[in-house]
Amino acid sequence: MMRLLLITLLVLSSGPAYAEWVVVAANEEAGVIHYADPDTIRRKENLVKMWELIDFKTAQTGRGLSYLSAKFQVEYDCAEERHRLLAFLQHSNNMGRGNVVHSDSTEYNWEPIAPDTIGLRMWKFACKK
Repeated sequence: MMRLLLITLLVLSSGPAYAEWVVVAANEEAGVIHYADPDTIRRKENLVKMWELIDFKTAQTGRGLSYLSAKFQVEYDCAEERHRLLAFLQHSNNMGRGNVVHSDSTEYNWEPIAPDTIGLRMWKFACKK
């Protein structure tokens, strides 16, 4: 009986694993916060893939659709200081919750990391610089 109780408690307490988003940059005035999920970092030599999230205080509109957050999978080249977008999803609610209102899995071209940008902060986070 005790074993059954223990198993039941373990099953009930094990909920879904949620991303542990880490704030990388915030602009309170603009109502925008940029997050990275370190649990999604995948490294292959000098290339690193990572999921990022932008959360908006007010709804954004694009393609006639409204969204409060967007998640991006980005690949970084730690040796060449460049990045490219691999996929993105726009969500109806904050923190990547709610319905996906738009998504794209187009693999974009590599672009250099511009100085003094959120992209540079994300590159440093992903590449641990």
